[in-house]
Amino acid sequence: MQQRFLDPQILAGIANLELTAKTVVEGFISGLHRSPDYGFSQEFAEYRPYVPGDDLRYVDWNVYARTGRLYLKRFRGETNTRLTILLDRSASMGFQSRGLRKIDYARYLAASLGYLAHQQRDAVGLIAFDDEVRDYVEPSSRHGQWIKVLHAIDRAEPGRRTDYTQPFWHFQQFLRRRGIVLVVSDFFAPARDVAATVAPLRQRGNDVILMHVLDPEEVEPSLDSSRVLIDMETGEEMEVHPAYAAGPYREKMRRHLEELESLAQGAGLSYYRSLTSEPLDEALRRYLAVREGRP
Repeated sequence: MQQRFLDPQILAGIANLELTAKTVVEGFISGLHRSPDYGFSQEFAEYRPYVPGDDLRYVDWNVYARTGRLYLKRFRGETNTRLTILLDRSASMGFQSRGLRKIDYARYLAASLGYLAHQQRDAVGLIAFDDEVRDYVEPSSRHGQWIKVLHAIDRAEPGRRTDYTQPFWHFQQFLRRRGIVLVVSDFFAPARDVAATVAPLRQRGNDVILMHVLDPEEVEPSLDSSRVLIDMETGEEMEVHPAYAAGPYREKMRRHLEELESLAQGAGLSYYRSLTSEPLDEALRRYLAVREGRP
């Protein structure tokens, strides 16, 4: 039952992105059986003194009546984390082989993790980019923030070619507080360039998660005859034979994936690879593990 809620093909039939996010998160949570390991519990943990700006809904008025002091109830999993989602909307994210584009899968991931963070009262923000920053919503936990983030995710459509340098330089200018940075991309760039561009975010004290989204045909192509393939970002054409697709291409892709994962781990970045045919639960587990300080 849980997997049905997380199946990307089922989710593709839901037209409303907000409903998709709720379906994914609630399906995932129902499978946790209230496990304490993932920090989603709302069980009471402790009190802390009220400070101006705190939400008065969480003031314990019984304590105030007895002591004359304002205290807030804190709950498990409530650590005021700041989540910024960097969503790749470059042209190559428009690729699909089985009815679901990479950009759609990436939007499901972004919306689900954003909704999960919002439910935990974390500040949530989003940057959509290709070779430049195309959309920016500053992280916040204020009322209405979730809708702003959701609309920005919904607007993300494949644009131009990828260039991580400019968007990530801009992001470092926007970065005002440390938190969790989630990068959702197909990472079609040299692995060393990706690691060199993203690693400074970790060096500045952020927990960084790389969500590598790929179509199954990009990893293990199965051609029954020669095809002319077109690079979606450069327009360059190349004739590909089945023997090349089954041999040298797969070997090149394998080396690229291994190099990217190795460099990411060496830089202290969490790395997770996901095919557009796979359920989304592992992505949610990875986010919660990082949020709990267990990458």
